[in-house]
Amino acid sequence: MRLMLAAASAALLTVAAQAHAAPPPASAFGRVPAVVDATISPDGKRVAILGGTSDQRFVSIATIDDPALPVLPLGDAEVVGLSWAGNDHVLARVGYWEKYGPRLAYRFERNVSITPQAKAVARLLDGDAFSQYLVEQPVLGTSPGPPAQVFVMGLLPGEAVGGMDTRIQRKGEEGYVSALFKVDPATGKGVRIERGDSDTIGWELNTAGEPRVRLDIDELSHRFTVYARGARAGQWTVLWDGGDFDSRRRYLGYSAPEDAIYLFLDGAVIRKRVSDGAMETVSQIPADTSPRLLWDSRSLGAFAILTGGEKPAYHWLDPEIGAVHAALTKAFKTQDVWLYEWSADRTRFLVRVSAPSSPPTWHLFDKIRKELSPLGDEYPDLRGVTLGQTQWITYKARDGLEIPAYLTLPPGAGPNDKSPLIVLPHGGPTSRDVYDFDYLVQFLATRGYAVLQPQFRGSWGFGAAFEKAGQGEWGGKMQTDLLDGVAAVAATGQIDAGRTCIVGGSFGGYAALAGATLHPDAYRCAASIAGIADLGFFLVQRQQLYGESSGTIGELRTALGAASKDKLAATSPARLAANIKTPILLIHGDRDTIVPPEQSQKMVDAMKAAGKPVEYVVLENENHYLTRSATRTQTLEALEGFLAKHLPVTN
Repeated sequence: MRLMLAAASAALLTVAAQAHAAPPPASAFGRVPAVVDATISPDGKRVAILGGTSDQRFVSIATIDDPALPVLPLGDAEVVGLSWAGNDHVLARVGYWEKYGPRLAYRFERNVSITPQAKAVARLLDGDAFSQYLVEQPVLGTSPGPPAQVFVMGLLPGEAVGGMDTRIQRKGEEGYVSALFKVDPATGKGVRIERGDSDTIGWELNTAGEPRVRLDIDELSHRFTVYARGARAGQWTVLWDGGDFDSRRRYLGYSAPEDAIYLFLDGAVIRKRVSDGAMETVSQIPADTSPRLLWDSRSLGAFAILTGGEKPAYHWLDPEIGAVHAALTKAFKTQDVWLYEWSADRTRFLVRVSAPSSPPTWHLFDKIRKELSPLGDEYPDLRGVTLGQTQWITYKARDGLEIPAYLTLPPGAGPNDKSPLIVLPHGGPTSRDVYDFDYLVQFLATRGYAVLQPQFRGSWGFGAAFEKAGQGEWGGKMQTDLLDGVAAVAATGQIDAGRTCIVGGSFGGYAALAGATLHPDAYRCAASIAGIADLGFFLVQRQQLYGESSGTIGELRTALGAASKDKLAATSPARLAANIKTPILLIHGDRDTIVPPEQSQKMVDAMKAAGKPVEYVVLENENHYLTRSATRTQTLEALEGFLAKHLPVTN
């Protein structure tokens, strides 16, 4: 078997020289991966790849055993993902910005249809009078045909805006309700097949594209409800009533082959049939973990339950897929094997392989021929480079709670070298770090720093009680969990507790600033990337986006512990700038819509008013996720210079 990548392979398979005497430049880590996404056609004959060099991005469509390789250059377009609609069209999810007046700008995502000849032919629902107001355009399913059809969310005029993510409603306009459209990928034109109401947030389809499940969130009570109906279109009836807004997280999805939904209830994964509502337990889940379901994009069935601490742990619902995974895991040993997608007949698989110390690589596996072909490296300039080694540790917080963490030591570090330490709390905060390559961690490790990634209370993945323990603790125990991690690692002799800085992005950026203001003697310096500085102001910003009485705002208030204005102020770094004793670096994208850049500006203004020096780097044309190579590299270079000045590796 040959997967012919022709001219584009030079961009996707560039091989760096073997290990450098000096660490690789920031650009080797900061580049956007050479393979961002890949997708295989249902018939298994073509693979579409989103990638390219650091500054020349493209979509390439490779035909197996064929030297032809059409390539679509992307220019400045921000393409964030690919998927096939039948065998003759690739859907590229494209992000772009539109300005409305001098101050308002919105980021939109739309789906563009591309032929196997790499020609962009249509934008789905382009010009639809109402769907243009939807900020995103979720694809809820495809029908392979022929002809193929795409099922996407759109909007119709209605009585209320509800909780949908739309542009701000203009005065005098009526509201909108969600709708399900069937769209021809060849033309982008669609017809409505289902109308929701003001509470509807989505549908689940079977392989024929028929809506079998409808998901609603009540505008007033925020109650989450799952509706279902029979194969022949009839009335929607309640299949499961979650009871509150948070219950939507206990809904795991709809399985088309079983015509059933999956729920996580009372510590077990439950299957509930649409036809008669009968329920059965699929798997008991340990109390110290949280499950995810993995889904087959072809059959629309669940194939595994994913849990895990240090590494992913799979409970296979589909033994055939599990057998393929087991065979590949033997080949790649300590690395994590992710079965990304496969052909409809399950003979060809896209595989992503990675580990904390191994940059990800992509492969095509042919099960019949038992052949594995390389598709590309995500970080080609790091091939052969010696990176830091990562270990999984646990330690006790001061109240006795067990906290897991990843600890990465610099390349070649001995057990008693006492490296300077970077504490790197993750974002979210209901998220977690995973057993995967992290460009920021390894960039810091190759500069001589140990990196601690605590999975502080409130992190997702370690059970409901652990997550709930973070409520109301943004400025409290979630921060002391970090300090307890420093003390625990220092006790092993591996790091120097007196030479510690804290760095983080998003919520991690808040944690960095909270560390510098609430515990001003704990760290030598702090760096916040797209971080929150003023909790009260952030709450106001989110209210302006979602509405003061929305479920999203209620959930944020719960996370903050229903805090009073006084408590919000007492845990907001921008209100505590006078406490700062250490150097601060702020980095923020000017197009961040998740944590607006005004948050960092608030911190800058507060520090200047308090007579404190501050460094502030504004990333032009960059969003919350640092999706551009130039600005990602700029961030790493700014951080490297800041740390070299305030936390030199050698005293």
